[in-house]
Amino acid sequence: MAILPFKSNHEPLAFDLEGRRALVITTSQRTLDTLDPVTGEVLKRGKPTGVYASEMTEPYYVFKDSGLHVDLASIQGGAIPIEAQSLWLPVRTRYDSRFLKDEVARHQAEHSLCIADVDVGDYDILFMAGGWGAAYDLMQSPALNAQISQAYAEGKVLGSVCHGALGFIGAVKPDGSPLVQGVKLTGVTNRQLKALGVTHTPKHPETELRNAGASYEWSHHRITDLFANHIAVDRDHGIVSAQNQKGGAEAAEQALAMLARRLSR
Repeated sequence: MAILPFKSNHEPLAFDLEGRRALVITTSQRTLDTLDPVTGEVLKRGKPTGVYASEMTEPYYVFKDSGLHVDLASIQGGAIPIEAQSLWLPVRTRYDSRFLKDEVARHQAEHSLCIADVDVGDYDILFMAGGWGAAYDLMQSPALNAQISQAYAEGKVLGSVCHGALGFIGAVKPDGSPLVQGVKLTGVTNRQLKALGVTHTPKHPETELRNAGASYEWSHHRITDLFANHIAVDRDHGIVSAQNQKGGAEAAEQALAMLARRLSR
């Protein structure tokens, strides 16, 4: 069956990592609001939004298929809002279809852990999903900032896809410098956001990563960056990131490879 150009056809490798644990972190933002750029006040309540489904389901199942126990967390905990359009049949991935039939995974998504209550020491991999909702609360969450800082200091493997890279902004290295400074990272391009007509969100990954000193990587497509794909792997810092919705499975696979490599030393 032909794969639409905005969906991935990547077939991830499986690893023997039984007993290891991963945490997939999502937004709790439910609406695509227009905010006052100074005060953050909601000027106009927008349409429903949330996590882009495959950016949560792809890492979730790629991790599970390698034997990991996987938990879901969100900024506020509780029910994770899912972008409805990302589950439409033309867009839905095989991982999304698997999720819709998976009572355990759906229960986890309805009762996600609050990121502030998580013990990052329990996990080998922490992976941040994207979606437009993430522009409103990942970078802005002091709890997530602290948890990612601690996870980095403890040598955990960290990952993100699309807007999920915003979760690195605000985190710091043990010396107090910005975590992303000098780190190879990617996230959705400003060009793709402009093409989709979603530029009023408060944070844009490309802009924020560049401003914070990351070594920003990307790929452009001659038609639209919605069709592009890029995975940034920084082995020195233990961080893997995917440019957009096409890269969740591949970034998760790279995170597993990084973990397997560390465990084999």
